[in-house]
Amino acid sequence: MLDLKFVRENPEVVKQNIRNKFQDAKLPLVDEVIELDAKRRATQQEADDLRNSRNKLSKEIGALMAQRKKEEAEAVKKQVAENAARLAELEGVETELDEKIKKIMMTIPNIIDPSVPIGKDDSENVEIQKYGDPVVPDFEIPYHTDIMESLHGIDLDSARRVAGNGFYYLMGDIARLHSAVIAYARDFMIDRGFTYCVPPFMIRSNVVTGVMSFAEMDAMMYKIEGEDLYLIGTSEHSMIGKFIDQMINEEELPKTLTSYSPCFRKEKGAHGIEERGVYRIHQFEKQEMIVVCKPEDSKMWYDKLWQNTVDLFRSMDIPVRTLECCSGDLADLKVKSCDVEAWSPRQKKYFEVGSCSNLGDAQARRLNIRVKGKDAEGNNTKYFAHTLNNTVVAPPRMLIAFLENHLQADGSVTIPKVLQPYMGGKTELRP
Repeated sequence: MLDLKFVRENPEVVKQNIRNKFQDAKLPLVDEVIELDAKRRATQQEADDLRNSRNKLSKEIGALMAQRKKEEAEAVKKQVAENAARLAELEGVETELDEKIKKIMMTIPNIIDPSVPIGKDDSENVEIQKYGDPVVPDFEIPYHTDIMESLHGIDLDSARRVAGNGFYYLMGDIARLHSAVIAYARDFMIDRGFTYCVPPFMIRSNVVTGVMSFAEMDAMMYKIEGEDLYLIGTSEHSMIGKFIDQMINEEELPKTLTSYSPCFRKEKGAHGIEERGVYRIHQFEKQEMIVVCKPEDSKMWYDKLWQNTVDLFRSMDIPVRTLECCSGDLADLKVKSCDVEAWSPRQKKYFEVGSCSNLGDAQARRLNIRVKGKDAEGNNTKYFAHTLNNTVVAPPRMLIAFLENHLQADGSVTIPKVLQPYMGGKTELRP
């Protein structure tokens, strides 16, 4: 969410940003919110004047009563009553205007970084760099669920009977591999200085609207019926929510956390749920990383976060590339974002396995996450923190890349050295 003062003082900057994101339908919101803000400030000024007047008139009544000027005191009391009625009316208008302004401000997109390429959708995202050599073997690579089934590692039919499409049973060595990747990713991030955390898997609505846009919320979140609770779509939501309404001392920054959680998503929209696969599903597990930092440090942390994911995948001998998200592919709260994509030898192309985002102070402004520090002159200062997040690894999707890149001609799957301790010393999986 933008600072309303910034919108008021820079309406054309905000409008151009909306155009850059190809959301022209939102352009009228800028003038509308500025007009509502002017009304609110005028209403607030009148209300403040009446409050000041009330204090003065109260003293005047006391003085008149002390002088036994009862009729004059009653006249002043009548004026106080009239002012009180008007004040109550103005306070109602203030509340109404505040709600309208907040609703619009939650819809106007964040200002994107100048380095973000301008484009309408993900087809115009820009490749940054490749890591590792993508290889296509001289034998046919089966679909990932066929590889899993050859290892007795997945049961989609039973899951469909129990829960419907978008769910799975992982079995045996594939289930163990899934857990091994999560455990390895946890230790990988701890070794890089991040604090490990297992967060709540449900969050309240004020946290949901603090970390994401209404459109994302509707497309992703499952609500618990009869309660103000939502199942998390990613642990980033509850991890950032951990700091809601907090005043953090500047010396305590940055906050660097890595978290494990199950994740639940509707996957509502054009992509839909796969009937036979684990690429797009309703339930999965993930290792996440988040950073809460000073504004001047967020660019540095952004580069560190995506590099962590690249390094993790390369340590497991999986070729990857980074892809800069264009303006039209950025969610409204994001300042800048890039995807990490893994190589698929079967499809002969890369596919998304992680997403790194810098949200500037948008989440912090919505959740009231502030920092107490000092300016250059040593004076006390308060400001909103910057927040960032990135996927360390999401095993169901990552397993696709792992199995395809480590499959051998005889149907066996090799286990890279970094994972062998988490797999009981196994060096390969055999059909």
